[in-house]
Amino acid sequence: MGVAGCGKSFIGEKLKKALNGVFEDADDFHPTSNKEKMKAGIPLTDEDRWPWLQKLREQIVFHRTITPCYVLACSALKQSYRDLLRGEDSQEMLEFVYLNGNKELILERMEKRDHFFPSALLDSQFATLEEPLDAITVDIGLSPDEIVKMILNPFS
Repeated sequence: MGVAGCGKSFIGEKLKKALNGVFEDADDFHPTSNKEKMKAGIPLTDEDRWPWLQKLREQIVFHRTITPCYVLACSALKQSYRDLLRGEDSQEMLEFVYLNGNKELILERMEKRDHFFPSALLDSQFATLEEPLDAITVDIGLSPDEIVKMILNPFS
């Protein structure tokens, strides 16, 4: 989890490989209306996000029937969003990883990628972000391999 451009998809793919699991990007589950709003530079509202988050929760539950490890890249910016995604799951059952970085580094990365989410909306992401207290927090200034190592061994 984290703001746009923090590396969720890239790190999610690396985690999938390390854990021999399944990876999905929450962006793929946004309805067209949400993507169009973001492309137009309009931040999503909670009302835009709730049905999308509910669909993601359904994906989490579904994947338990087909894989022992499911990695989902999702912004999950507010605690209420993470609560919906977690449902009744314990932290041992569903762990959040917060990819934490400063706005300057993230903006630099965003400007180098081709994505529907414009860098102009980054301020709205940081304004919405409620940093989690119940997540593995990793500094995105580390190398991708160091990030994955810290996620897999958070206390080493």
